[in-house]
Amino acid sequence: MSLSASPLTTIIPVTDAERSRKFYEEALGLPFRGKAADGNLVFTLAGAGSLALLSDPQAKPSTHTAASFEVNDIADAIGDLDGRGVVFEDYDLPDLKTVDHVCVLGSEKAAWFKDPDGNILCLHEDHAPA
Repeated sequence: MSLSASPLTTIIPVTDAERSRKFYEEALGLPFRGKAADGNLVFTLAGAGSLALLSDPQAKPSTHTAASFEVNDIADAIGDLDGRGVVFEDYDLPDLKTVDHVCVLGSEKAAWFKDPDGNILCLHEDHAPA
């Protein structure tokens, strides 16, 4: 058996499901599929994947990237999400520096933002290194 062909659901704990539903649906533009039998709020992603929000009043924000969305044009995606009120993080660390919210990591560009609970989300774009 191999899980490589199995649909993947990313589950993110949130303290206020309705507030988070609004963010993921309106700000990020994810299609809301509905409430699952277990109470999770489920959003449709490309292919057979999905994202689920687990309501947990004691949830703590992720200290690492909880989910990363692959995009074709990171600058365009940042502009679109910025127009919807998404606030991008900027970093100036020895191994991680952003310019216009974007960090180049080898053959990938990445930009980070947080959901209403402080969970770290990412946009990434594959590109040929310069």
